[in-house]
Amino acid sequence: MIYFIINAGIAGGGIMSAISGLSYLRQVDQTQKAAAKSVQKIASGSQYPSAADGASAYSILVKMYSNIDTAAQSNSNTQTANAMLSTAAGGVSSTVSALSSLQQQLMGAANGTNSESDIAAISKNVNQTIATVNENASIQFNGKNLLDGSQNLTVAGDNGYTNVSLGNMTAQGLGLVDKNGKSTLDLSSKEGISNALDTVNKALDSALNESTNIGSAQQNLTYSSANYTTEQESLTASASTMGDTDIASEVTKLKSSQTQNALALYAAKLNMHNNAAVLSLLR
Repeated sequence: MIYFIINAGIAGGGIMSAISGLSYLRQVDQTQKAAAKSVQKIASGSQYPSAADGASAYSILVKMYSNIDTAAQSNSNTQTANAMLSTAAGGVSSTVSALSSLQQQLMGAANGTNSESDIAAISKNVNQTIATVNENASIQFNGKNLLDGSQNLTVAGDNGYTNVSLGNMTAQGLGLVDKNGKSTLDLSSKEGISNALDTVNKALDSALNESTNIGSAQQNLTYSSANYTTEQESLTASASTMGDTDIASEVTKLKSSQTQNALALYAAKLNMHNNAAVLSLLR
């Protein structure tokens, strides 16, 4: 009878010990998961590396980071377009300089005081100017002709599209030559010189208008780029405030979880040892 009571007591203690053992194992599992979560947050730098860490906050952060990427790409598109326009502006500027020089010479020739050799020199300069204008019009950016009238630039941004049309700055487009490439500037007579001056004046006005249009488009793109940069900075700061991991705090949590895990493991092992002792008494 006494033996039965002792065995019953030992068996009851074994059941309680088994229950305690399960509790210790549960603590081991929980502390391991907590430590793994801290490591994930430290490694990712985010308090919400997955939806499981907070579905609402995670969703907001994903949208914010998506908006940051969109603003960054919009800014990149704007800067690339501005670089293209800068290249075009350089070509137009060179054309304006060449036409201004020719205009001055034709104005001098219109006075009727130039000799035949002077007129011949001006005629030679006309051909050089036409060649320069065509050379400027053949300028390219990333393999695309910019000033032959074929380029229509579309800049994509998160606030829509901006279209910039570049004019035809070829000698034909400016009326300096006909469709066959023959010069329309005739300096053989006073009337011809007067007509040539009118043609060059119109060409110069067209080139100046093109320069103004490009400059205006560049200014707008510069403003857009500045706005995109501000948008990026604001969104990044907000996302950082909301989602960035407090590394120091998370490291403290990690160490705490690791310590608790070690203690739980020790307790589980001790419990297993006690269970083994109980079983040996029952044999």
